[in-house]
Amino acid sequence: MMIYEYVVGAIIASFFWVFLLLTYSIQKKETIGKIECGKSFEDGEYKSGLFNKNTDVIIVGAGLAGSALAYSLAKDGRQVHVIERDLTQPDRIVGEVLQPGGYLKLTELDLADCVDEIDAQRVLGYALYKDGESIKLPYPLENFPSDVAGRSFHYGRLVQRMREKAASLSKLEQGTVTSLLQEKGATKGVHYRTRTGREMTAYAPLTVACDGSFSKLRLSLSEPKVDVPSSFVGLILENSQLPFPNYAHVIIAEPSLILFYPISSTEIRCLVDIPGRKVPSISNGEMANYLKTVVAPQIPSTLCKSFISAVEKGSIRTMPNSCMPATPFRIPGALLLGDALNMRHPFTGGGMTVALSDVVLLRHLLKPLDHLNDSHY
Repeated sequence: MMIYEYVVGAIIASFFWVFLLLTYSIQKKETIGKIECGKSFEDGEYKSGLFNKNTDVIIVGAGLAGSALAYSLAKDGRQVHVIERDLTQPDRIVGEVLQPGGYLKLTELDLADCVDEIDAQRVLGYALYKDGESIKLPYPLENFPSDVAGRSFHYGRLVQRMREKAASLSKLEQGTVTSLLQEKGATKGVHYRTRTGREMTAYAPLTVACDGSFSKLRLSLSEPKVDVPSSFVGLILENSQLPFPNYAHVIIAEPSLILFYPISSTEIRCLVDIPGRKVPSISNGEMANYLKTVVAPQIPSTLCKSFISAVEKGSIRTMPNSCMPATPFRIPGALLLGDALNMRHPFTGGGMTVALSDVVLLRHLLKPLDHLNDSHY
């Protein structure tokens, strides 16, 4: 089976999954109180006076999953310590499309305002192209308020907003976690190095590893089986218009798929999927030639000129597309969450929605517990 058949099937399956998630959310409406985001970010370092030594939860990583979990648990009254390797704004070419179900989870976590003021764009569905023909697949949003839709954006802008929210209620510190602190088969905390190089140990009854797709703690908490079926080549088209506004566009091409979606009011992200582990070289011009001669002729004419301009501009980036099922060990005191736990092909656009759904689930499971020190829980 060719890679595009697998991914298109996953996109169609994700529509059914989004529909089920939306239906579930209709049945479970909650009133969420609002807390203003604290302006605590200064020169790459967050500060909060709300932390004391009685830490309940250590969270490793302050990406989307870690920041959402920190904010939600701290809002429930937990003392949370978040350790993030790099607090500067992330710059990556994936994690830029949030499905409507993910937006509903942001709302449930009182984080929906994080997509405000970052020039996020509404996404109403997908447009599919093949052999010169096209069809629109809108999300089933008829029974939802007008604000419910997908969102697309610069990933780093969203994460910085979520970090600010997390820091308003918890301690968010820049540092590098080097290992888990384990005693008698249980996790008691982490060893980490601060921004200034000081070696530290932090203790808590629960440690949650949210350190992303390249997780260093994954090997201690699971038996990962990572597959890399393809790589993405990323470009940004400037001052161009998609044929169907507010829709992500999927071109079913050869040898694989091409994706376009807006990430701001003036920018369109293009992702070209290249099967296999090897991609043409950017440095010697092979990649530019591949994009011009193989990819460009398969792109709709309304986007082709902007695509070629983006190639000639030279800001071409690549990244491997990883897939990994969840295979966690049962270790008292520690959990994996987000891409550290499992990954699906980024073309499906489901990673952030899955992570936020898991945050909601974990919060729900922990909420009835008065404390986290009893191992019998």
